[in-house]
Amino acid sequence: MDYKKAGVDIDAGNEFVRRIRPLVRSTFRPEVLTDIGGFGGLFRFDPKKYRDPVLVSGTDGVGTKLRIAFLMGRHDTVGVDLVAMCVNDVAVCGAEPLFFLDYLAVGKLMVGKAETIVSGIAEGCRQAGCALIGGETAEMPGFYAEEEYDLGGFAVGVVERDQIIDGSRVRPGDALIGLASTGLHSNGYSLARRVLLDEAKMPLNERVPDLGETLGEALLRPTRIYVKTIRALVESGDIRAIAHITGGGLTENIPRVLPEGCRAVITRASWTQPPLFGLIQSRGSVNGDEMARVFNLGIGLVLVAPPDRADTIMRLAEAQGDQAFRIGVIEQGESGVSYA
Repeated sequence: MDYKKAGVDIDAGNEFVRRIRPLVRSTFRPEVLTDIGGFGGLFRFDPKKYRDPVLVSGTDGVGTKLRIAFLMGRHDTVGVDLVAMCVNDVAVCGAEPLFFLDYLAVGKLMVGKAETIVSGIAEGCRQAGCALIGGETAEMPGFYAEEEYDLGGFAVGVVERDQIIDGSRVRPGDALIGLASTGLHSNGYSLARRVLLDEAKMPLNERVPDLGETLGEALLRPTRIYVKTIRALVESGDIRAIAHITGGGLTENIPRVLPEGCRAVITRASWTQPPLFGLIQSRGSVNGDEMARVFNLGIGLVLVAPPDRADTIMRLAEAQGDQAFRIGVIEQGESGVSYA
C-alpha cells in the first residue's frame, strides 16, 4: 500500500504545480516577493505610499454554480467567478485589491482540469489587478466524488482610512445607480437549478431562443469584476456607498450600506431585466418579491451618489465598459428597499 493507491497522487500534484507556475506568475505585481511553492506568499506592503492605510479582506466561493460546470464539462470560467466574488466585496469598501489566494479541493487530481480552473483564477486576478500569491490544492479521495471539486478564495486590499466607503454619508435624495450584471453571477443557483433542470427538465446544451444561446452558456457566464470601474469612480470622490449584489439579491444587499433613517426606492422599469431571470420566474412560478431577494435581476452593483453627480458617474462607469442605469432614489424612512 502507498499513498497513490489510497487515492492521493503526489507526482500529479507536482506536475500540477509545474504547469500553473506561469499562470500564477502572470498575475504578479512588483510587491510580490515569493514564487509559487513556498509555505506562505510574501507581499511587500509599502506604508510610505499611504497616510493611514487600512487592510480590507474578503472570502467567498462559487457555490452550486459549480454543478453547472460539472454537467457541462467546462471549467475555464468558475475561477473568474471565484475571484470576482471576493475582490468585488473588497472593492466596494473603496479598497484596491492587492493579492488573492485560492483553495481547490478535489476528489481526484486531474492535472489538466485543475490547470484549467487555475487559468480562470489567474484571468480573474489580471482583470482585478491583484496578484495570485498562493493557494492550496487538496486531493481528498472518498470525500468528494472523483469528478467533483470545490473552490474557495481569499482577497486582501488596502484603502486610506479617510477614504473608506461605508455608507455613512448617504442622505435622502441621493441617486441610486445600477451597473449591469452579466447574468446570475454566482448566486441563486440552487433555485435556478431546481426550477430549470429538476422541474422543467431543460437541457443545458440546447439553444434557448429567448436567451439567444444555450442554457448552459447563460448559466456559466462569469461574474463581472467591477474593480477597475469602482477604482475610477472612487477617485471622482462622489460615491457615498456601494453595494455588491450577491446572495440576498437587491432586497437584502442594498440596506447593508445604508445608514439608519435611509430607505432605497427602486424603479423596476428603469432597466431591462435579462431574459434568464424571466425564464426562472415563469418556469418556477416564483413571485417577484422572492426573485428580488434571491437574484440580482440584471444589476450587479448599486452605487449611491449625490443626484447632481449621477449623470457624470454613469458616464464614467460606461467609459470603463459597464452599462449604467439610474434605478432609484434614497428616501427618508426605515432601512430597507421598496419597489416602484
